[in-house]
Amino acid sequence: MSTNDWLSEVRWNSRGLVPVITQQATTGKVLMFAWMNPEALATTVKEGYAVYWSRSRKKLWYKGEESGHQQKVLDVFFDCDEDVVLLKVEQKGGIACHTGRESCFFRKLVDGKWRKTHSEPVIKDPKLIYRSKGQ
Repeated sequence: MSTNDWLSEVRWNSRGLVPVITQQATTGKVLMFAWMNPEALATTVKEGYAVYWSRSRKKLWYKGEESGHQQKVLDVFFDCDEDVVLLKVEQKGGIACHTGRESCFFRKLVDGKWRKTHSEPVIKDPKLIYRSKGQ
């Protein structure tokens, strides 16, 4: 029996991906949503840091590879339908979103319009997080 037999229990979608919800372990706050393929999930479990599948770049995305805002994985959960993964993480630097916020969920539907919430301020200017490679 392979050490990754648990991967065969995941109900991957038609593109070979599974949705992943990432939550701050200490507070329960939802930080982000992303996708994983089998390699990303296996690497996450093996290395202990979140690795996702970037659909736009079509490659593994090591969370924090550019920003330094890695996600140390404390627990990995699987839903009852076997088609969603939940990661409980320790978010390095307190920023999960590429906009410089703690959470990617900073817009709320109010009176038929999406509005930024004051509860999710920009912690760090993204221009300071994502510098061009030449700098």
